[in-house]
Amino acid sequence: MRKYAWIVAILLTALPLLTLASSPDSALLVGHVTIKIWPHGAPGPKNARGPEENVSAPSDHLVAGRRVFALSDVSEPSITIFQPLSGETPRPAIVVFPGGGYHALALDLEGVEVSKWLNSLGIVAVLLEYRVPEPSGVPRYLEPLEDAQRAVGYVRFHAAGWHIDPTRIGVIGFSAGGDLGALLSNDFRRRLYSPVDAADQESCRPDFAMLVYPAYLVNRIPGGYRLAAQLKVTGRTPPTFLVQAEDDPVHVENVVYYFLALKRAGVPAEMHIFTRGGHGYGLRRTALPVTRWPALAAKWLHTVGVLSPAAGNAKPAE
Repeated sequence: MRKYAWIVAILLTALPLLTLASSPDSALLVGHVTIKIWPHGAPGPKNARGPEENVSAPSDHLVAGRRVFALSDVSEPSITIFQPLSGETPRPAIVVFPGGGYHALALDLEGVEVSKWLNSLGIVAVLLEYRVPEPSGVPRYLEPLEDAQRAVGYVRFHAAGWHIDPTRIGVIGFSAGGDLGALLSNDFRRRLYSPVDAADQESCRPDFAMLVYPAYLVNRIPGGYRLAAQLKVTGRTPPTFLVQAEDDPVHVENVVYYFLALKRAGVPAEMHIFTRGGHGYGLRRTALPVTRWPALAAKWLHTVGVLSPAAGNAKPAE
C-alpha cells in the first residue's frame, strides 16, 4: 500500500484522493490531493523507526465514544488539500496541525474532521502531516517547525492556482499542534532550513492563528509558570483565537500566559476558558460546553475579517 493509505480509511467521503509528487497546480479543484512538501526529501536525518503506522491501542480512551487514529513514524512530510465544493473565490485557507505530543499525529480527530469542518465554512483546508516522532538531541519542535514553515510558504506560493487568497492564510493547531501554531506565529522571519525552491521565498507568517488546547506554551517554575522562552511574541504575531478547559491536564496556563503576552504586544486575541473538558476532544460533540468551541471560532473568523458574512451560513461541526 502507498504511504498515504491512512487517509483512505478515514476520509469519510466519496470524493477521490490524488497523490502528487510534482505538478502541484493540476487537478486541485476536485477531490483531496496529497503532495510531498520536500521535493528532495526533508532536511536532516530520518527519525522514523519504520513505515508509517497507526499506533493507537484498544486500551486508549475514546473521544465521544470513538477511537482516534494516531499516525507515527512520519519521515516524508506532506500536505493534503481539501477544497470546498462551492463558494466564492479566492478563498481563505487554513493549514491544520494535528496534535499527538510530537510522537504521533491524531489525523482523524484533529486533522480530517477539522478539514471537513473548515470546508463547510468555505475555507480551503490544508492538512499537514509533519515529521514524528521527535528527534533526539534537538528541540522536539524543530523538525515540525521546519515542515510548518515550508507548508505555509508552499501554500502561499501556489495560492493563485489553488484559488486561495494569499492574504488570508492561517493555521489551526491542537495540543502539540497548537504549540506548533504558536511557534510559527512568532518564528517566521527566517527559514530554519536552507531554501530549496521559490516557495521558500514566500512569507511563512500566518495571517491568523487558532490554538485549541495548546501544549508546551509555558514552562513550570517555582511558584507557577512562565511563557516558554522560544515564544518571542511581538506586534507582528498574528491575531489569535485561544480555547482550553480549566481542568485540562496539560494546564490552562498555556492559553492564559500566551493571551497575556499577546495583549502586551498589542496583538488582537480572543480567549475562551471552560470549567470542564479535559484534553483532546477535537470537534467531537459531547455534553460539555467546551465542545461547542467551533461555533465561537467561526464567529471569530468573521470578527477578524477572514470570513465574509455570506460564509456564515454553514452548519456548525457536529
